[in-house]
Amino acid sequence: MTESTPSTITLAMMRESLYSAVVSDALDALGYKRQSPRLPIRPFTTSSLLVGRCKTSLWVDMAHVDPRPYELELKAVDECQPDDVLIAAAGGSVRSGIWGELLTTAALNQGCVGAIIDGAIRDVTKIRALNFPVFARETCVYDSFNRQRVVDIDIPVEIDGVTFCSGDLVFADEDGIVVVPQAIEAEAIQRAWNKVHAENEVRDSIRNGLKAGEAFAKYGVL
Repeated sequence: MTESTPSTITLAMMRESLYSAVVSDALDALGYKRQSPRLPIRPFTTSSLLVGRCKTSLWVDMAHVDPRPYELELKAVDECQPDDVLIAAAGGSVRSGIWGELLTTAALNQGCVGAIIDGAIRDVTKIRALNFPVFARETCVYDSFNRQRVVDIDIPVEIDGVTFCSGDLVFADEDGIVVVPQAIEAEAIQRAWNKVHAENEVRDSIRNGLKAGEAFAKYGVL
């Protein structure tokens, strides 16, 4: 291994050097062409990169009195491990704000580093003050009580046809969200690491006067 290709790339190193687009490029090269939801799930509380491991939850809408309110969503949060990212697959429903300040506080206590919500959130200003990255579709003032509930956790879930499994790596920033299946994680991250360092070299060459076409011909990176 050279200095630019370490044998172990830690989460801290990924947060320092990688980003969603370069990880997507690496997945493309491995034949994984559909690892990013195209839906408008955007950052509400951060402009920084979010990197962690998925902790999945499946949500449904409801129109009856919940016999066990908040049961599984609280279980999901309480079971979070350090560096987890809570994934809420709610089918894009904005019936209520299913993530807010109190869940954020509890998740932070468990070492959770962020949340990706395929639905609505609330308490945005308070969550932003806690420096907790949340990506979501919309905001909604309504509480989830008797409107939406978690029906399962730690199972494969889909957001816009993209599968997220607990334990998968996920990258999220202003460009989008990319999930890396565990089966090809090591190779994908190594490719992304190599590409970002190659891009740095190309960028320096272009700044020093090399034309874009010449740079691509020389390095094969764009």
